[in-house]
Amino acid sequence: MGYTTSQTTIVFIVVALVCAFVPAFSIEDAEAISLWDTCLLIISPKCALDIIGVVFENRTITDACCHDLVQEGKVCHDTLIKYIADRPLLVSHETQYLKKSADLWAHCVSISQTA
Repeated sequence: MGYTTSQTTIVFIVVALVCAFVPAFSIEDAEAISLWDTCLLIISPKCALDIIGVVFENRTITDACCHDLVQEGKVCHDTLIKYIADRPLLVSHETQYLKKSADLWAHCVSISQTA
Protein backbone atom coordinates (compact mmCIF):
# COMPACT_ATOMS: atom_id res chain seq x y z
CA MET A 1 0.00 0.00 0.00
CA GLY A 2 2.76 2.46 0.94
CA TYR A 3 4.71 1.68 -2.23
CA THR A 4 1.68 2.47 -4.44
CA THR A 5 1.02 5.72 -2.59
CA SER A 6 4.69 6.66 -2.95
CA GLN A 7 4.62 5.91 -6.69
CA THR A 8 1.45 7.95 -7.14
CA THR A 9 3.01 10.85 -5.29
CA ILE A 10 6.13 10.73 -7.46
CA VAL A 11 4.05 10.64 -10.67
CA PHE A 12 2.10 13.64 -9.40
CA ILE A 13 5.35 15.52 -8.70
CA VAL A 14 6.71 14.76 -12.20
CA VAL A 15 3.50 15.98 -13.82
CA ALA A 16 3.43 19.07 -11.59
CA LEU A 17 7.03 19.96 -12.42
CA VAL A 18 6.45 19.68 -16.14
CA CYS A 19 3.12 21.48 -15.97
CA ALA A 20 4.89 24.36 -14.25
CA PHE A 21 6.47 25.05 -17.62
CA VAL A 22 3.16 24.75 -19.47
CA PRO A 23 0.78 27.71 -19.23
CA ALA A 24 -2.05 25.82 -21.00
CA PHE A 25 -2.50 22.81 -23.23
CA SER A 26 -3.66 23.48 -26.77
CA ILE A 27 -5.45 21.22 -29.24
CA GLU A 28 -2.22 20.79 -31.22
CA ASP A 29 -0.57 19.34 -28.13
CA ALA A 30 -3.17 16.57 -27.70
CA GLU A 31 -1.12 13.94 -29.55
CA ALA A 32 2.05 14.78 -27.62
CA ILE A 33 0.16 14.71 -24.33
CA SER A 34 -1.33 11.32 -25.14
CA LEU A 35 2.08 9.89 -26.05
CA TRP A 36 3.58 11.52 -22.97
CA ASP A 37 0.97 9.87 -20.72
CA THR A 38 1.76 6.53 -22.36
CA CYS A 39 5.49 7.00 -21.93
CA LEU A 40 5.17 7.90 -18.25
CA LEU A 41 3.62 4.47 -17.72
CA ILE A 42 6.69 2.80 -19.25
CA ILE A 43 9.41 4.56 -17.24
CA SER A 44 9.61 5.05 -13.49
CA PRO A 45 8.91 8.53 -12.14
CA LYS A 46 12.38 8.64 -10.55
CA CYS A 47 14.03 7.90 -13.89
CA ALA A 48 11.79 10.44 -15.61
CA LEU A 49 13.04 13.08 -13.15
CA ASP A 50 16.64 11.92 -13.67
CA ILE A 51 16.28 12.20 -17.46
CA ILE A 52 14.79 15.68 -17.15
CA GLY A 53 17.65 16.58 -14.78
CA VAL A 54 20.29 15.41 -17.27
CA VAL A 55 18.80 17.33 -20.19
CA PHE A 56 17.61 20.51 -18.49
CA GLU A 57 20.15 20.71 -15.69
CA ASN A 58 23.59 19.16 -15.26
CA ARG A 59 22.71 16.00 -13.41
CA THR A 60 23.84 12.43 -14.02
CA ILE A 61 21.88 9.29 -14.77
CA THR A 62 22.28 5.76 -13.45
CA ASP A 63 22.84 2.76 -15.68
CA ALA A 64 19.48 1.38 -14.52
CA CYS A 65 17.68 4.53 -15.68
CA CYS A 66 19.58 4.37 -18.98
CA HIS A 67 18.26 0.87 -19.47
CA ASP A 68 14.72 2.09 -18.69
CA LEU A 69 15.13 4.98 -21.12
CA VAL A 70 16.14 2.65 -23.94
CA GLN A 71 13.20 0.37 -23.09
CA GLU A 72 10.93 3.43 -23.20
CA GLY A 73 12.04 4.03 -26.78
CA LYS A 74 13.44 6.91 -28.78
CA VAL A 75 10.03 8.21 -29.89
CA CYS A 76 8.90 8.62 -26.28
CA HIS A 77 12.20 10.18 -25.26
CA ASP A 78 12.31 12.63 -28.16
CA THR A 79 8.65 13.59 -27.79
CA LEU A 80 8.89 14.26 -24.07
CA ILE A 81 12.08 16.30 -24.32
CA LYS A 82 10.85 18.28 -27.33
CA TYR A 83 7.54 18.94 -25.60
CA ILE A 84 9.25 20.31 -22.49
CA ALA A 85 11.89 22.24 -24.47
CA ASP A 86 9.17 23.99 -26.49
CA ARG A 87 7.79 25.72 -23.41
CA PRO A 88 8.13 29.53 -23.47
CA LEU A 89 10.56 29.65 -20.55
CA LEU A 90 12.89 27.11 -22.17
CA VAL A 91 12.55 27.61 -25.92
CA SER A 92 15.48 30.04 -26.14
CA HIS A 93 17.83 27.14 -25.25
CA GLU A 94 15.94 24.45 -27.17
CA THR A 95 18.90 23.62 -29.44
CA GLN A 96 21.13 23.04 -26.42
CA TYR A 97 18.50 20.81 -24.76
CA LEU A 98 17.94 18.77 -27.91
CA LYS A 99 21.71 18.19 -28.22
CA LYS A 100 21.90 17.08 -24.58
CA SER A 101 18.93 14.81 -25.23
CA ALA A 102 20.63 13.22 -28.25
CA ASP A 103 23.87 12.80 -26.26
CA LEU A 104 21.93 11.18 -23.41
CA TRP A 105 20.20 8.79 -25.81
CA ALA A 106 23.52 7.75 -27.40
CA HIS A 107 25.08 7.26 -23.96
CA CYS A 108 22.16 5.15 -22.74
CA VAL A 109 22.10 3.01 -25.88
CA SER A 110 25.81 2.28 -25.42
CA ILE A 111 25.25 1.43 -21.73
CA SER A 112 22.34 -0.87 -22.59
CA GLN A 113 24.33 -2.70 -25.25
CA THR A 114 27.12 -3.53 -22.80
CA ALA A 115 24.77 -4.63 -20.00
